[in-house]
Amino acid sequence: MAPGLRVALAQHRPIRLEVSLECGPGELLVLVGPSGSGKTTVLRCIAGLHHPERGEVTCGGSTWLDTDRKVSVTPQRRGVGLVFQHYALFPHLRALENVTVAMTHLAVARRVPRARELLALVNMEGLEGRRPDELSGGQRQRVALARALARDPAVLLLDEPFSAVDQMTRRRLRRELAQLRHTLQIPVVLVTHDLDEAQMLADRVTLLHRGHTLQSGPTREVMRRPVSAEAARLLDQTNVFSARIVSHEPQHGRTWIESDGLRLECAHTPEFAVGEPIDWLVPPSDVVLHRRDRPSRGERENPLRGTVSEFVILGDEALVNMDIDELDDTLSFTVSVHVAGRNRVGLGEPIGVSLLASGIHIMKRSAAD
Repeated sequence: MAPGLRVALAQHRPIRLEVSLECGPGELLVLVGPSGSGKTTVLRCIAGLHHPERGEVTCGGSTWLDTDRKVSVTPQRRGVGLVFQHYALFPHLRALENVTVAMTHLAVARRVPRARELLALVNMEGLEGRRPDELSGGQRQRVALARALARDPAVLLLDEPFSAVDQMTRRRLRRELAQLRHTLQIPVVLVTHDLDEAQMLADRVTLLHRGHTLQSGPTREVMRRPVSAEAARLLDQTNVFSARIVSHEPQHGRTWIESDGLRLECAHTPEFAVGEPIDWLVPPSDVVLHRRDRPSRGERENPLRGTVSEFVILGDEALVNMDIDELDDTLSFTVSVHVAGRNRVGLGEPIGVSLLASGIHIMKRSAAD
């Protein structure tokens, strides 16, 4: 298999960058991070639209940028398909013409048939003759994607491609991209602010903050096991707390931590020393509500008591914030509205929960903490 995309970038201005990432052929990598973290600048560096102070970009075995060797391939020769947030279609051209205009590398006789193939691939068959102002936002985005693929690119870059369409269209476009990407044997890099979108589409996630790569890896690993409390909060993990390591019991496969006198069992994590201060998190999915009518053996696993300080119904689920009796802190989780009603979960109500030991993730305390 041909090598994929490898990027290493560094600069001080106009935005500070210290970024590294990889994306293999057929993989979809999502860049996430707050506004101003450098996501779009990274795409521009890959495409050759921005030249960093130092860096290296290789794709498919070809070197596109190597500042040490003074190599910088022009954007036109990099073989990049780029889809912008606002489509950037030519308003006076029909959909078919917007695609064929990107096919200067093909013989003239091949352009129209290939453009029709690509428009059919993105579910635009029958709409080839319409101009952009005669298309919906979702249809314009499909034409933009077909045009990006028309160059037979070595890499496909998508910069917030769904942000300008309504929620229903966004869901449909996500589904279509998920299906389409499995037919592409090239790296695909998607920039988004939407963490749900990242989890739905990505094979790998790179988390950027203030121009730095905080973490990069398989999507589930990054989302469930962030490297620090800072990374966890940027990934919208709400249940982040401080503690210290109390003991390790390798024979039982567990580690004990303590926070303000509360002892909790976790999966064995021997890389942390006894007495070391740490941060830890538990995803809402690993918080188990105790039943009022019939206690179970599972409730013995890291039990906590508290009072509901916030209760918000969101469709079929309810968001619950619980002020923890044992800690001066709040725990967040969701339950179905049916389960909440059956267990009399409501504002001001006392409730009990358990934290699954396998779900508690321990992180090294950052120097800033």
